[in-house]
Amino acid sequence: MRTKMRLLGFRGATVKPLNEEAAAELGAELLGEALVFGVGGLCVYLEYLRQAGQSRRREEHLEQTLSDLRQGLERLQSDLEQLRAQGQRAGPQGHAQGGAGHAQGGAGH
Repeated sequence: MRTKMRLLGFRGATVKPLNEEAAAELGAELLGEALVFGVGGLCVYLEYLRQAGQSRRREEHLEQTLSDLRQGLERLQSDLEQLRAQGQRAGPQGHAQGGAGHAQGGAGH
């Protein structure tokens, strides 16, 4: 009861002792409130952990997707370099044949 009075701002107020029944009732009420507060706090903490886990998994998924895209881009750049090298080795003769093939393909459409 003294603690309750202090929390309410009554400093130095004298409190007469409670009878046993009133003290038991007040103690039970305090214990019940502490239990409800504890369970509520635990629920908030567990929800925070769940959200943090989801956020971490989402971030890992995005990192994996980005890594896959980078690997695909590197592979395409490598293929493009190989095709350019083949085209340079074929020389002007290869380009002329390729150009004629495209012209014929265009006329067929």
